[in-house]
Amino acid sequence: MHWQFKRILILVSSLVLLLLTGTMGYMVLEDIPALDAFYMTVITLSTVGFKEVVSLSNAGKIFTILMIFGGISFVAYTLTYVAAFVFGGEFTEIMRRRAMEHDIDNLRDHYILCGAGYTGMSVIKRFLKSNVSYIAIEKSEERANALLEEGIMVLHGDATQEDVLEKAGIHHSKGLVSCLSTDADNVFTVLTARGMNPDLHIVSRAIDPNAHKKLFHAGANNTLSPNELGGDRMATMLLRPAVMSFLEITTHIGDIIFDIEEVEIPDGCIFAWQTLRESGFRRKTGLNVLATKKHTEDFVRPNPDPSFLVEPGDKLLVLGQLEQIDNIKKLLKQPRSY
Repeated sequence: MHWQFKRILILVSSLVLLLLTGTMGYMVLEDIPALDAFYMTVITLSTVGFKEVVSLSNAGKIFTILMIFGGISFVAYTLTYVAAFVFGGEFTEIMRRRAMEHDIDNLRDHYILCGAGYTGMSVIKRFLKSNVSYIAIEKSEERANALLEEGIMVLHGDATQEDVLEKAGIHHSKGLVSCLSTDADNVFTVLTARGMNPDLHIVSRAIDPNAHKKLFHAGANNTLSPNELGGDRMATMLLRPAVMSFLEITTHIGDIIFDIEEVEIPDGCIFAWQTLRESGFRRKTGLNVLATKKHTEDFVRPNPDPSFLVEPGDKLLVLGQLEQIDNIKKLLKQPRSY
């Protein structure tokens, strides 16, 4: 955007220079007051054809001709710039950025991705699959522009800075994932984000094995090392291939995609204060409950019994199709009828 402001500055400066040159020229050559000289300059450059305030001398006529050519050159340059601005794509780009800024201002309960490298792009793919609102923050201007071209909502800036996180709507966001290239940047981002939004759920990438503890101290809820996870997954593929085959089946069968989601039971919903069997959870949602977490406990209970009593604040880890997961989010908002 800097070069566009530079062009505008050139246009304004050229116009001011023409007006000053014309005014001074007419004052000297025709010996007329400044206002009359300025008037002569304006009607000459605009070529409106009004009558001159004085009869021009030969020198004044030559000067007027030069002023007309100067005005034509200025108009030609301006039209060239406007044409390049509109037809060269700059106008469209500015409008797209303004529309994106408007969308960012209206974001609520969204997720913030800090760093859109290889790991960050995997996060974006997951966001797209889950159909959630999100915004990426990318320090590389080239990378940020590439994401914009792909229709991804992105801010060009440093995620460790408060003003950038502010622009990303951190006070209205639901969660943040930090995928920056160094542990130091991830720690600083987590620390800054936690200070700005104490209720934010934060997940951070850890590169060094010793970084997990620092990230937790900075305020991360969860940490993950892609290298450690990738190595563990490769070893599992080698040592227990049947397990990996089962995991592939449970998440993808043909064209049907399954997803695992954590849902929290609100007070007064149709599933609260009933057992899984009594509420008909499986029949109403089509989802399988893989695990539960009581709101009074810090651990997860896998493979819950149908007699498990669901209380407000409890969390259920469910497996099902994307449409079924979207449907339960609507069901949870429905009040229970007594």
